[in-house]
Amino acid sequence: MAQPVMVRRLTEAEGQKLQRIVRRGSTSTVRFRRATMLLASAGGNSVPVIARLVQAAEDTVRDVIHKFNEVGLACLDPRWAGGRPRLLTDDDEDFVIQTATTRPTKLGKPFTRWSIRKLADHLRRNIARPIRIGREALRCLLVRRGITFQRTKTWKESNDPDFDAKLDRIEYALKERPDRTFAFDEFGPLGIRPTAGSCWAEQGRPNRLPATKLCFTPTNASWANPIEAHFGPLRQFTLANSNHPHHTVQTRALHRYLRWRNANARHPDVLTAQRRERARIRREKGIRWGRLATSRRRLIGHSGKAGQVSSVA
Repeated sequence: MAQPVMVRRLTEAEGQKLQRIVRRGSTSTVRFRRATMLLASAGGNSVPVIARLVQAAEDTVRDVIHKFNEVGLACLDPRWAGGRPRLLTDDDEDFVIQTATTRPTKLGKPFTRWSIRKLADHLRRNIARPIRIGREALRCLLVRRGITFQRTKTWKESNDPDFDAKLDRIEYALKERPDRTFAFDEFGPLGIRPTAGSCWAEQGRPNRLPATKLCFTPTNASWANPIEAHFGPLRQFTLANSNHPHHTVQTRALHRYLRWRNANARHPDVLTAQRRERARIRREKGIRWGRLATSRRRLIGHSGKAGQVSSVA
């Protein structure tokens, strides 16, 4: 009677290696299945039982066991055949990459980005240079060439002729008059400015109101407004993880936080959130307060709405 096919006695290192692969899994399905076969055989299971366990043919299980008995753990790594000859030349691959990195609208397509299916279909139907490539082969080619699916970034460059002058004015207001300066966004709070009118007073002695001077941020550079650093904590501590039933409740929550914020201006959580928001706003290397070190000022990912810094003189 023929002896059953079994693995030889495992060494301690081999047993630990196989157990680690089976327990933690592997990026290679082949390695995982073969390790399972060997570990199951070492546990006394027969070839038919192992074949049912890993859903493989019995001959496949026997081949793996025999190979392990010959070369050890080297049998875990598959030795693929060369496959069919390469069909795409280097020029063909360059053309595929060039097409993938070109916006479809420039090639007459009615969509703004490629999917793998759309790109493969376009390459196959290209009259000038048809290229037949499968979706998986196309995906592998893009990865091999360093082409990945990324989010589009937007940026605006300020063309304000008074860019430096406005930033200098903001810096002056913040450094020289910190107790008389406050910042706000856009034009909503302008209603709090002093508004001239008429009233009863002694003749020749009308009431006088203090003047308010506004320091406008440069065009498309509202990141220079100090109020921007406070929007992140406001969203983080009042809007995130919230479920307000309507705007009135949300407004009350914002007001409650602002009252707490004003009473706890040096709270560690507030300071940490402000630092993170400032780092996000000024993440471009070389930015000091409000300007870049280089002559070209590129602002990335902002809506471009101008805010103001108001200095009460």
